[in-house]
Amino acid sequence: MPNYAYAPLRQDPRAPAHHGIDNTDSFNKKRDICLGFIILSAIVYVLSRASSVSNCNTALTPVAPALAAPGTNAEFDIGAYRKQILSRSTPHIIECIEAGEGGSQEACHLPREKRYAALNQKGVTLWMTGLSGSGKSTIASLLEEQLVLQYGKNVYRLDGDNIRTGLNRDLGFSKADRAESVRRVGELSCLFSDAGVITIVSLVSPYKEDRDAVRKRHKDQNIKFLEVFMDVPLTVVQDRDPKGLYKKVAAGELKGFTGVDDPYEAPEHAEIVLRNQDMSVQESVDVIMRELVKHGVLVGGPTLPNGLPYPDGDELIDLQVPSHMVAAKKTEAATLPKALLTDIDVNWLQTIGEGWAAPLKGFMREGTLLQTMHFNSILVDPFNLTGSKSFNEMQTNFLDFKTVPPKRVSMSVPIVLPITDFTKAQIESSGKSAVALVNKHGQTLAILRNPEIYANRKEEIVSRIFGVVDPGHPYIAHIYNGGDWLCGGEIELLDRIRYNDGLDQYRLTAKEVMREFEKKNADAVYAFQTRNPTHAGHAYLMRTAREILKKKGYSNPILWLSPLGGWTKSDDVPLDVRVKQHEAIIREGMLDPETTVMAIWPAPMIYGGPTEVLFHAKSRRNAGATYFVAGRDPAGMKGSSLAVAHKDDDLYDGNHGRYVLTTSPGQYPMNILPFGQVYYDKRDHVMKAKDEKRPDDFIEISGSKMRKLAANGATPCDVSHGKEIPSDLIEANCVPPGFMSPSGWAVVCDYYQNVESDRWVPYSIMQLKTPPVVADGTLQVSGKIGTTEFRVSSMRQGKTISLWHDISLKASEKNLYNLVVEIPMYSTAKLEMMKSERHNPIMQDTKNDKPRYYTYGVPFFNYGFFPQTWEDVNHVDPETGAKGDGDPIDVLEIGDGPLPIGTVTPVKILGSLALIDEGETDHKVLALRATDPHFNEIHTIYDLQRYRPHVLKNIIDWLKNYKTSDGKPVNSLKSDVPTTVEEAIAIVDEVHGFYKTLLEEGAGDKDYWLPTEKK
Repeated sequence: MPNYAYAPLRQDPRAPAHHGIDNTDSFNKKRDICLGFIILSAIVYVLSRASSVSNCNTALTPVAPALAAPGTNAEFDIGAYRKQILSRSTPHIIECIEAGEGGSQEACHLPREKRYAALNQKGVTLWMTGLSGSGKSTIASLLEEQLVLQYGKNVYRLDGDNIRTGLNRDLGFSKADRAESVRRVGELSCLFSDAGVITIVSLVSPYKEDRDAVRKRHKDQNIKFLEVFMDVPLTVVQDRDPKGLYKKVAAGELKGFTGVDDPYEAPEHAEIVLRNQDMSVQESVDVIMRELVKHGVLVGGPTLPNGLPYPDGDELIDLQVPSHMVAAKKTEAATLPKALLTDIDVNWLQTIGEGWAAPLKGFMREGTLLQTMHFNSILVDPFNLTGSKSFNEMQTNFLDFKTVPPKRVSMSVPIVLPITDFTKAQIESSGKSAVALVNKHGQTLAILRNPEIYANRKEEIVSRIFGVVDPGHPYIAHIYNGGDWLCGGEIELLDRIRYNDGLDQYRLTAKEVMREFEKKNADAVYAFQTRNPTHAGHAYLMRTAREILKKKGYSNPILWLSPLGGWTKSDDVPLDVRVKQHEAIIREGMLDPETTVMAIWPAPMIYGGPTEVLFHAKSRRNAGATYFVAGRDPAGMKGSSLAVAHKDDDLYDGNHGRYVLTTSPGQYPMNILPFGQVYYDKRDHVMKAKDEKRPDDFIEISGSKMRKLAANGATPCDVSHGKEIPSDLIEANCVPPGFMSPSGWAVVCDYYQNVESDRWVPYSIMQLKTPPVVADGTLQVSGKIGTTEFRVSSMRQGKTISLWHDISLKASEKNLYNLVVEIPMYSTAKLEMMKSERHNPIMQDTKNDKPRYYTYGVPFFNYGFFPQTWEDVNHVDPETGAKGDGDPIDVLEIGDGPLPIGTVTPVKILGSLALIDEGETDHKVLALRATDPHFNEIHTIYDLQRYRPHVLKNIIDWLKNYKTSDGKPVNSLKSDVPTTVEEAIAIVDEVHGFYKTLLEEGAGDKDYWLPTEKK
């Protein structure tokens, strides 16, 4: 903090100290002092009239030449005197100790950045110059009124009325006095603007030299200065003549009047030029307002080029780790406990890491979530005004409320990371202060720092965010299906989030979208979100929005076509269909590519109605959008059959989203462009707002109608020779001309005619470029991992063999067994060897034709089976009292790191556990690969406990509870104590015998593929 101190008083060391009462001569002494003071006051008065600078060290000798000599008629040239004094004056630091001699007073003032941030505005001087009657005061008055009353800004106006009655009342209208008036007002405006005041100066200020001197003074102090030139011809102001001055000039009553018989030097490079004779007062004010926005004056923090908004929290968020640090971070991540990310979690991770949810830097901590639920906003202190800049990055403290950030920004949806009991235990027992975030493929995407684990109060979240009771609502169901805990903390992205689905070229980060707007020199950006194909009605809204912005005076408004890329419900149009259709309409000119930026928005939909719309708008603002186009029901859906109040009806009123957006706090500087429903005009074949004077000419083309037409492959309606559009489009199986571009309609028809195909990309789902399979020629891979077509088959000498039948049980090494890996460590895809398929390939297990994944946590073992084994479905295990499950015996390999799919790996048996799963015996063999670093030390379960003390406990937890996260009951184990090595080997030998019997007797009614050469 700078030190503040008064200048030390100078004392004469020879002066005696006084004690008691003055002597009898005190009256005479006081009289002499009073007379001296009066004389001194008279001198000071004369000097003040001469505008002498307050500089006790300035010599008075220069005054003499300018004074009139005795006995002469010469006049005192006060202008020359001022010029001479000002040319010799130098700054003298009086109170600012920190600045030092000749330094800047700013060193001892509150830093300008913090001052502006606290005031939520920046200081600026708007210097309005022009002839008398050119509209300076009129425009300045309305501008001041709107800035203060509508925007709540601190504004002050300096003009002739309030300047000449005080500060400048000693000045006349000579050239020297006018120059001095400009100088004084310039100095005063510097102080006001430095203090954060929007300072409006309306002075004729006719001379360029004087105005340029004021401009330089502002520039030297790094204070924004905008010259506003009222470029109004003399003839116009003479006609206006609001004060009757031009009549007096014409009558010869006024001489030396600016613009008539005294020059006015017009600015050559004014920032704003107003030819207001052709504009209304409001239009003139609007021009100045846009310039203030462009220069970022109306906000306290930084802005993007052309005044486009900076993200909430006044910080550009990009949480990707720099490339030179990635290797070290990945090495660290390998040592950390792991939290599993669902596809939706990955969408949220991307939303956070790329800056779309600014100021968030991680998954919400409990305090941040509470603010979001109760206020639709969170507190921030980006400039550390109160010392609480990291308020939302600290562990939530429910006892310390001393420090509260001063500013609120919009945040209306919960961005949280649900975890299970299993993951919570992993984190808390690890002794680490960070967590590796792993996707379903086992890839570590990020590190979460300083985790804060708290209860997932699902009902409270649902009640406050959604405001509806509908257990069948898809995102509400997602919340209830999540873990019972939430894990908050700041994230570091280890790499760019890529989905490898052919759409990544449209996935730009928030900063990259900003750069696209800068390339196009956008002075306004209007965002249009899509989760449906774009038809002529949407195009109408987008074109109309641009026209509105052009009328507002923007020169280059840019459309941001923003398809929603994150998770959407199953019956929404897939992401790739929407993107391809958008490409088509841009290619065919329905939208102008020169004024359009298409970029996917990564967040998932939660279908939260007006509450969610606030986040949609806020997130686009975080990438530089200044306007958000809001149509009907922008984030709603129909209630499910389980909804209490709105079964099969809109959960939210279609008009509420627009209203809430327009009236909600925290949206500035974004504005809303609200639109109602549009209809197809049969008369001119375009979509537009309905003309109530001719309602019969308009038809509604609903989403359901469009889907039916597309599914039926409808072609354009025949309107040749004056034919009318059929009243029943479905019956006629035609689409009105101009409803959608031809190639765009072809994309939509292709989808609706092949809805059941799984070739579509429903939303942003991470796909692996290559599956984790060893490419050594021993395996054949087909299909894409994560789909029902994926399969891995074993090859030997160019022929396909069975991983179940053609791989021997025992490895060549003594006492080792061959493990066939189905699921690599950390991966959650439920892959398994298919007993019924020819050659028994490893394929994706499914439920309701959808791939299955583990959801309980990140698997910490490689999962597979021993070949040539089978748990007999007719044999009742004497220990469990249950029959076998009909599968090869399962193996959990707990070595060091993942093994590829289909790998045949020699392992050592350590023991086994007997799981009773849905009434069937399912043995789980615990094993260790021969290449593990501790292979020579770990021989039994007891050795395992010594070298890896938490593994057995975690295995037992996993086997019992891994289905609970899917809503299923807890499994049971025959015993929590594993068998010995010998007992486990005996079990393996037994199921190997069952396998031999199976081959001898055949599959019977069992749907197994068995080699024909086997007997």
